[in-house]
Amino acid sequence: MTKSQWMIASPRPEADLLAAELGIPLPIARVLTNRNILTPDAARAFLEGTLDDLPDPYLMAGMDRAVERIEEAIRKKEKILIFGDYDVDGVLSVVVMLKALSGLGADVDYFIPKRLKEGYGIKKAHLQVAREKGARLVVSVDCGIKAVAFVESAREEGLDVIITDHHLPGAELPRAVAVLNPVLKDSGYPDPALAGVGVVFKLLQALLEKQGKSAHLPHYAKLVAIGTIADVVSLRGENRLLVRSGLKALETVSNRGLRSLLEQCGCLGKKITEGDVGFRIAPRINAAGRMGTADDAVRLFLSDDDLESVRLARRLSELNSRRQSEEERIFSEAEKRIRERELDRRYKILVLGCETWHRGIIGIVASKLKEAFHRPILLFAYQDGQAQGSGRSISELSLVECLDACRDVFLDYGGHPLAVGCVLPREWMGPLREKLNRIVDLRLRMEDLQKKVRIDSRLRLNEIETPFIDIYQRLAPFGAGNPKPVFLSEGVEVAGSLQILKNKHIKFLARQDGRMIEALGWNRKEWAGHIRPGERLDVVYSLQSSLFLGSEKYSLSLEDIRSSVK
Repeated sequence: MTKSQWMIASPRPEADLLAAELGIPLPIARVLTNRNILTPDAARAFLEGTLDDLPDPYLMAGMDRAVERIEEAIRKKEKILIFGDYDVDGVLSVVVMLKALSGLGADVDYFIPKRLKEGYGIKKAHLQVAREKGARLVVSVDCGIKAVAFVESAREEGLDVIITDHHLPGAELPRAVAVLNPVLKDSGYPDPALAGVGVVFKLLQALLEKQGKSAHLPHYAKLVAIGTIADVVSLRGENRLLVRSGLKALETVSNRGLRSLLEQCGCLGKKITEGDVGFRIAPRINAAGRMGTADDAVRLFLSDDDLESVRLARRLSELNSRRQSEEERIFSEAEKRIRERELDRRYKILVLGCETWHRGIIGIVASKLKEAFHRPILLFAYQDGQAQGSGRSISELSLVECLDACRDVFLDYGGHPLAVGCVLPREWMGPLREKLNRIVDLRLRMEDLQKKVRIDSRLRLNEIETPFIDIYQRLAPFGAGNPKPVFLSEGVEVAGSLQILKNKHIKFLARQDGRMIEALGWNRKEWAGHIRPGERLDVVYSLQSSLFLGSEKYSLSLEDIRSSVK
């Protein structure tokens, strides 16, 4: 049993109204009000919204200029160069833009820098790429908001640039033809949480609607959904509409590359969830940029050859297997160092580095360590006198604000409150560690470092029946901004013997009010001594679905357990 703090959301009176007005179970209504969905209209929009409810793309500042310049390039047959990032969001932004502009008759090419050689973003040196490809217009996707030097040099050469991005800007904006970024204060756009591929989708929406081809938009929602989930942006508002539509569309796929990838993941022809995307599909795409070249992933989605598609999909799976092995090694080494030196007892932020850690993987490991130690983590790979860092944070601390307070140390940095990247000379690691420790020590309390289990509602096991499940499914997709609901059932009886699976998981039957349901504790073997037949437990869990003999069944995925108070 863990020492987590259980935080049960206080019932709000609006939940009773929603339950009565919409005819939904009260625990589901409480989930909605916990997400600040308080009125019947807001709840209907959340549960029933479609792509028809998307905001007008022209609400985003710069959209009219971007559309006019792209249409001009198509009309004059000017070469357009798409410049993207090497992560899933960036790769799929490139693919979506390439496919859409090609379909509109554009002469279009792309470039993605190599992660380990060139690093993130558009640099002044990349003008040579535009020259070599004969581009007259560069469109950035999922990057470019800090490319001030590149844009200035491009202007001097008569090369136009359109920036599409969703990252925070620097002190100065690039003087591009248009800057499309919903996080800018003067963007005018109602939803600032779009992923990079979401901003690309808005540009395509504007282009296709003007061309009378808006019926093609749902086709692109498949890749937009994958990129949005992979970038861990909030699955509320427009992102929710895009992801829900895209996940549904992924059940029937015609693109050869995507079909081959889904087949590699064991997802072809099946109902695909956000979990399938996050843990099976996206990691394979990401592995291309992390372990090899992002071009492999782009070529997969552009391929019209069955054999090549299968070969590239297998290549991504192989790269992902290598990534998993490296990830396990780095995690093991970092965890050992933390525990042996008791760093988690001494510091509120953990800053570690090593010469043998892979730059493309430390971000994933930082995320796992953050979950294990419930505190911000910043990991570095040392190479050629530089420290390349990637960090992840808990909700109580904005890590990008902490880096901003240390800006004089970095050669480059950026990111979001919960995820950052940075680079600095290795000899400055000591001063950085000291400064970060001072800053975080002031901004985080000790209680912030205690893992919290946030519980949406109490629930009796006999309530988990078909009518409840039907409404529950409409709460998906789950993710950032809309986490999987967590329920508490008290006084649950352990029915029968405990099973230990693969020497690390546990399974038992839970019984309450005559209803029995399977309970699973993933990587919770240490709980085995507390779970005996006939024992009464308070269990905190999310609902987990699986296919059994062709039918969907639900079980309890345990978050925490305690002995019931008698």
